[in-house]
Amino acid sequence: MTLLKALQSRILIGDGAMGTLLYSYGVDFCFEELNLLQPEQITQIHKAYIKAGSDVIQTNTYGANFLKLSRYGLEDQVNNLNTAAVKLARTAASDTKTYVLGSLGGIRGIKKSAATIEDIKNSFHEQLDSLLIAGVDGLLLETFYDLEEIKTVLSIARKETNLPIIAQVAIHEVAVIQDGTPLADALSQLEDLGADAVGLNCRLGPHHMIKALEVVPIPKKAVLSVYPNASLPDYVDGRLIYESDAEYFGECALSLRSQGVHLIGGCCGTTPKHIAAIANKLKGLDPISKKEVQSSSQNELLVKVQPEPNEPIEPHLHEIAATRRSVIVELDTPKTLDTTNFLTGAKALHEAGIDALTMADNSLASPRISNVAMATLVKNKFGVRPLVHITCRDRNLIGLQSHLMGLDALGINQVLAVTGDPTKVGDFPGATSVYDLSSFELIQLIKQFNTGISFSGKPLKKKTSFSVAAAFNPNVRHLDKAVKRLEKKIEFGADYFISQPIYNEDQFINVYEQTKHLNKSIYIGIMPLTSSQNAEFIHNEVPGIKLTDDIRSKMALCGNDREKATREGIAISKALIDVAFDLFNGIYLITPFMRYDLTIELVHYINKKEQKLKEKKLKV
Repeated sequence: MTLLKALQSRILIGDGAMGTLLYSYGVDFCFEELNLLQPEQITQIHKAYIKAGSDVIQTNTYGANFLKLSRYGLEDQVNNLNTAAVKLARTAASDTKTYVLGSLGGIRGIKKSAATIEDIKNSFHEQLDSLLIAGVDGLLLETFYDLEEIKTVLSIARKETNLPIIAQVAIHEVAVIQDGTPLADALSQLEDLGADAVGLNCRLGPHHMIKALEVVPIPKKAVLSVYPNASLPDYVDGRLIYESDAEYFGECALSLRSQGVHLIGGCCGTTPKHIAAIANKLKGLDPISKKEVQSSSQNELLVKVQPEPNEPIEPHLHEIAATRRSVIVELDTPKTLDTTNFLTGAKALHEAGIDALTMADNSLASPRISNVAMATLVKNKFGVRPLVHITCRDRNLIGLQSHLMGLDALGINQVLAVTGDPTKVGDFPGATSVYDLSSFELIQLIKQFNTGISFSGKPLKKKTSFSVAAAFNPNVRHLDKAVKRLEKKIEFGADYFISQPIYNEDQFINVYEQTKHLNKSIYIGIMPLTSSQNAEFIHNEVPGIKLTDDIRSKMALCGNDREKATREGIAISKALIDVAFDLFNGIYLITPFMRYDLTIELVHYINKKEQKLKEKKLKV
């Protein structure tokens, strides 16, 4: 009987985890390399699953593609490793009626930036060709978190072969995939693209997979497949441990059958004992053809929150800068627990008429009082609008989402998404930089929150209202490349930009000319100089920023006269403002060394220029 007919007519038992067993044997390098280094070990694992009752085994090729093998310097071994894997599985299955599936694993995982679609296509083609030539009975696309990726590779595979294809997604939350698409809709899309079996594997144990399938109808043409994890993992002495009773796993297989599943195997943490338990429980049972589908309440959980009838709707900063002159000021939160000077400065800046006070997120990778804490204080004490920076450096994906929910709960909706300085530049160079997300992905995540959906696709029961700024560094050799990054950030959802400080009048004009097509506001950065030493440090040691010879000479002439240097620094900033004023609605003043008196003077200067401009227009 062909694999396709077997899938359609009866319940097939898949195998369990390969990596879990190898990990338990002490293997902590590329599992797929063992196809060549220790072929007997791979063959014995296959045989153990067949002996346990597997009707279908998968090749040890989950990560045997160019992109994943390149992590180990094995990218030139794609064909050899895949060919060897099929041969080993065939050897183990000889003299049995066991089918062999060619395993192809997802690449992107939780991050779209892990690979472009073009890279995925190229990598997938090479592995697919190797498996088909080696002679498999079908293909298993497994552990795909990204719907775009699995649809892409499924379309390619369907054009290349008529062999059965099992397409399985991995989910974080019951009944919904990572981008918020309901599971039933996602599986239906895969069925329409030609998958012969659609379903789930990895990430969740049998309990949650049963719950997930309760909202999935029996496909019209394809069948359902499920490969659950043994359980939720525990972390013991630096190792991930799965503790699951095989008998419980077998009992759950009965429930999976009642959801219409035709192919049941195991993923992370499962062993031949789990597969034997499934086989024993399902022996002699046929698949069901009808089931009662529970309605999903996912869409009902998305609550559009409207402001109270009398509640004024405060415009976002990007909306303000699109219609009038807008000034924001950065004031670093304290490195100590003495907040007096900071709060005094925040109050004074607010009274000077700024539109927002921006606070960095542990700038230069040095610990400071939480910018969220200080933002809440100045918002509640003085009515200051806070603009909070969020770095990818200090928080993993869990922490970032918690952080965003906290900001929303506090009523803080102006944020700047940045990568963050690496820890080696700060006070604790040995600390870990997380970088689970890039700044692009963080922007995308924040805008996804604005739709009421978390990263995992889970409804938040409320839509956030974040206005998302992105960083812009114009102090680069090739400005056109920096502008391309801005265009990409707009694609990911950036509402406006905040630039690094500029110290060259001609550069303002160049930036304006190269960014005017973006139709997004830019808050252009200006930071007063305080001394010649300060000027030389910025010029020589701050990456990407160069001062003109004229500015450096003017600051040098001030010598050690601090008052004279301050006045010269203010004069230079005012000259820069004069140029920026006619080109950009947004002005971003960066306070040096907590000298908020300097930024207040510049705020007053901008306000006077704006008032004169209005008076001039009235006369005309």
